[in-house]
Amino acid sequence: MRIIGGKFKGRPIEFIKSSVTRPLKDSVKENIFNIIVHSKKINIDIINSKILDLYSGIGSFGIEALSRGAKKVTFIENNKFTINILKKNIKNFSIQDKTELIENDIFSAIKNEKIDKFDLLFLDPPFKDDSFINIFELIKIKKNYSKKSIVIIHREKKTNDNLDKFLSVFLIKTYGRSKILFANFLT
Repeated sequence: MRIIGGKFKGRPIEFIKSSVTRPLKDSVKENIFNIIVHSKKINIDIINSKILDLYSGIGSFGIEALSRGAKKVTFIENNKFTINILKKNIKNFSIQDKTELIENDIFSAIKNEKIDKFDLLFLDPPFKDDSFINIFELIKIKKNYSKKSIVIIHREKKTNDNLDKFLSVFLIKTYGRSKILFANFLT
């Protein structure tokens, strides 16, 4: 695993091979960032944006965003072993001043922590987990997003999540087993 673009381009990122985590493949991550930068359907600029990275894992998405000029990334992760790898990555890239790490499950973190309004929300929940959908209601109540914000969700391509209550999905891309959904919050 490595950083694909920006000031950290080519630098390796610590990761773990386990049944608990499923790191985002470099090729999928590269495609996501190409869509963010080049799609006319996306109206945010990664530069100076605030990112909320839920189910952060080792932090590869958030660190990639910082490498490409994001202003701040808030990581939310609750797996203790994974958090240790994430902390090591934050330290190795010397990005402590541009990151916030919340060690908690996403529901408790959003409900109880003071979190900035974000421009981009990235979720990479376990493929068998569909409870993540309920986080969008809480995010809407707390107004943790800007008007132009986008939501990017990494799922297994066979999943059929009902997001219509909270999100308007405007683009779906598949890469092998992965399905990437790009969406906006419903107003």
